[in-house]
Amino acid sequence: MKVEFVDYHAVATWSWDLGDASAAGGDDLCGICRVSFNGTCPDCKYPGTECPVVIGASCPHNFHMHCILRWLEQESSRGLCPMCRQIFTYSTEMLGDLPELTKLIEDHAAMRARGPDDDGFEQLEATG
Repeated sequence: MKVEFVDYHAVATWSWDLGDASAAGGDDLCGICRVSFNGTCPDCKYPGTECPVVIGASCPHNFHMHCILRWLEQESSRGLCPMCRQIFTYSTEMLGDLPELTKLIEDHAAMRARGPDDDGFEQLEATG
């Protein structure tokens, strides 16, 4: 029996290697958009390195980078994980430092340090 190939198309697949982070959270979906990490977040056209998986360090929850950025940009998030409400920090082990995400986390930490009654404005004494 002789087989002759007329044409072929190569197909490749990839997936994020979350290692222990996936086992800890037990979830392969973004906690915000509920799309697989191997899929695209709502802000992306294609899956890949433009929107890496952000692995939570303070809790076992993982998110697409764009999803957690959008969440933390809201003042009402108060810098907390959207799923367990712990203060959100991320692991730099796989991604390194993400300046935009780090700045949002630091801004929320500064707001928490000021306290709930501080609206960001200095109190001026009345003169008269």
